[in-house]
Parts: sequence; structure tokens; C-alpha cells
Amino acid sequence: MRWIALVIVPVVVIVLVAGTAVLFARQAATPSGPPSPAEIETILKTRVGDHPGLGVIAGIIDAAGTRTIVRVGSAGAGVARPLDADTVFEIGSVSKVFTATLLADMVRRGEVSLDEPVAKLLPQSVRVPSRDGREITLLSLATHTSGLPVVPSNLAPKDPENPYADYTVELLYQFLSSYTLPRAIGEKYEYSNLGVGLLGHALALRLGRSYEAALTERVLKPLGMKDTAVLLTPAMKARMAVGHGASGYPTENWDLPTLAGAGAIRSTLNDMLTFLATNLGTGPADIRADLDMTHTPRHDTGTLPGQIGLAWHIRGDQAAGVVWHNGGTGGFHSFVGFDKARRLGVVVLHNSAANIDDIGFHLLNAAVALVDTKPPARPKTEIKVDAGTIEGYVGQYAIGAAFIITISREEDRLFLQATGQPRFPIFAETENRFFLKVVDAQITFVKDEAGKTVALVLHQNGMDQRAVRR
Repeated sequence: MRWIALVIVPVVVIVLVAGTAVLFARQAATPSGPPSPAEIETILKTRVGDHPGLGVIAGIIDAAGTRTIVRVGSAGAGVARPLDADTVFEIGSVSKVFTATLLADMVRRGEVSLDEPVAKLLPQSVRVPSRDGREITLLSLATHTSGLPVVPSNLAPKDPENPYADYTVELLYQFLSSYTLPRAIGEKYEYSNLGVGLLGHALALRLGRSYEAALTERVLKPLGMKDTAVLLTPAMKARMAVGHGASGYPTENWDLPTLAGAGAIRSTLNDMLTFLATNLGTGPADIRADLDMTHTPRHDTGTLPGQIGLAWHIRGDQAAGVVWHNGGTGGFHSFVGFDKARRLGVVVLHNSAANIDDIGFHLLNAAVALVDTKPPARPKTEIKVDAGTIEGYVGQYAIGAAFIITISREEDRLFLQATGQPRFPIFAETENRFFLKVVDAQITFVKDEAGKTVALVLHQNGMDQRAVRR
């Protein structure tokens, strides 16, 4: 999901799944093996460049169970500990496959059923929307076929850089009780952070504990995943990478207290390789059975080739058997995928919101083309501008009749807010040129001969848009 108009701020998406069909379309019928470690290192370097804070790490498990790990860059500028397989990353919507694993565990134990309406797990006061006599089930939530939107309409973050932090259970229940489904349940796949977040919440209620406690007891602890959690332990916090927005600037970590099942988990490459190995058939028998349940195709996604199991996305061509999920928060991107027939699995973790899915697919099959992309530029240096100059920029600037950019001031800091979008700080690199950190965009203030600010120019996506002061 992207904000409308010109300043594009992806603050409410946990996972990015677009473009995968194109990647698969380029894939050869007979998959080829992964590149060599030296080739992988070269690939990873293209995403980091000379940026001092960015790092990316990839891990591969082959049919013999051998782990190959390649890392490039750092865990963040000024972070003393080097990037390694124990560095902690936000994994975003890869959390969804853990929620699906918890669901499968509870189904195996007879604690829930896939066809059980989610309303039965929630307080009686909550009116869960239904349609045509059908109710939203745990299965429809796990397969993104519930009819619920990607995010609830009453998500209005106070801090756009941590958009889910103040979304409460009460707000969730209010949304459910007032929402009207736009189509029949089970009719169509539509990716929903809300849906899987609701699933994790409901499963936790059924077990009478928090989502994290339930997941730890049923999945993480049996697998020995000691560095995977929602809330950071002191040891994990000491090894946490610094996240960066797609424009290359450090950003805040994300917190999802209510919709944790959709994207709240933090983990390491070592722990994710352990999880991946279990998906490929090693580890405790009960959890292997649970994971097999999550891998079973349940519904077409509507994009070719593509199916979905319980949260996992599955390549439509079952001869290849590629099962995968990705995740993206404001400062991190992750990819997990595997080919069960070839017993080959890949994890890629990046401390940037920039998409690295193509790398994951390429490591699974070197015939899949990599995306031609450039790493973000080195961060710009902010300068201080005097108060009188800053005050002269405050006002409203119009690009056409319907799109207004409002510049406001708090003490010595300027803020930009576009129509229908949150407010973000802007930072001076010269006296009249400012930049945003949340996206790759810049603002140049234009003055007339008398020194009065009469317009601004928005520089973004290779375009220069002039906005006249009102």
C-alpha cells in the first residue's frame, strides 16, 4: 500500500509481495543450483554499496544439510558488533508463517479447527462481520480470503515511523464490529495484515496467554530458537541491527502489540536457518507435521503462478515446489524460501526496507533474474539554518487544486505534510534545500527577487514538481 499523490510513504505495509509473478515467469523450467559464495558476495554488495550503515546476510541450506552463510556490510553505522549470523533483524511478515505454524499445532491438538469461525475465539461483545450466511474462519484468515482489508481503516498512527504501536485491541474490536465485507468469504485472495494479526490474537485468546508466550511454548522453544522473539531480551537488544528506510536513513523499530501475529517477530539468520531446516524435514516430528500442514496449497492467489497454503505462498508449478514468504517493516526486509523436492532453502535478511526478494529467488534458482537496482546514496549531512529563514518557509504550497504541501514549524525544525498523508520532518542540506529521511525526496524553496518564498519544488522519482505558495 502506498500513500496517494506525490510523496510516497509506505508506512502501513508489513510485507511486500508485488512483482513475484514476474520473477517466476523468468524462471527456467529446470532450476539451476545457487551461485558460489563469491558470486553471492558480489550480489549482496550491489545492495549495500558504500553506505556505512547497511548490511545484508544470506544463508543457504542444501540437501546435505550444509549451511552456507555470506554477509556484506554492517549492522549499522557506529554499531561496534560486526554483522553476523547472530545479528537480530525484524522479519516483518515472515512472522505470518509462524502464526500459521501455531495454528497448525493447535489444530493437531484438537484445540481449534480450520473451519472454526474466529468469532468463537473472541469476546461475545465483538461483532465479527459475516456475509451471505458465511462466517470468517481461521482458514480464511490464514489464506487471506476473509474479505478483510490489508489494514483497518481506523489505523491512525501518532508516529508514522512506528505505525502499529498505538493500535489497541479496543480499536481492533471497534473496526470488526463496524466493518462490512465487500465480497463473499473465501471468494478471493487479498493480502491482509489485519487478517493474520487477528488470527494470532484469537489463537492467543484461546490458549489464555499472550501471542509471544503461546508461540514460544509451542514452536520456538521446541525448535531451540532462542534468538527469536517479539519483545527483545537484553542479549538480543545488544545484537539488534539498526534499521534503515529505503532512502538509506536510520529509522525506528516497529512494535505491533495488537497485531503481533502479522509481523512483530525479531530473529537471526542462525535461528531462521533452524526454522528453515525443519520446514525441509528435520527437527521434532510434531512440528514437522505442523509445517507440512502449512505447506499444503489451499487457494489460488489470482496471480500466476501462485497459490497459498497456511500463510506460505507457493509457486503454482508444483514440479518446482517453491514455498516462500517475505517481510518488510520500516527499516528491514526479509525473505525465506525453499524447494522441498531439491531440499534447498534460502534466508536473506537486510537492515533496510529496500526489497531483496529477487536475491532470495535467485539463490534458490540462479536462472531467476536479479532486479537492476542501485543502493541508496550515503546519508546527506544536515546543516543548521537560522530561525528567520526557517520561518519564511512556513505556509501552504499547491500542486494543482487538490494536492497541497503544508510546511509547518516546531522550534528549529520544519515539517512537511502532503494532502491525505502524515507529517514528517525535513532536514536542511543547504539554506533552501531540504530532504526527507522516510523516502528519497527533496524540497527546494524558491524565492523572488525581494527574497520572499514564493514556491517550492518537490524532487522525487526523477521528477521536479513545482508547488506555488498560496
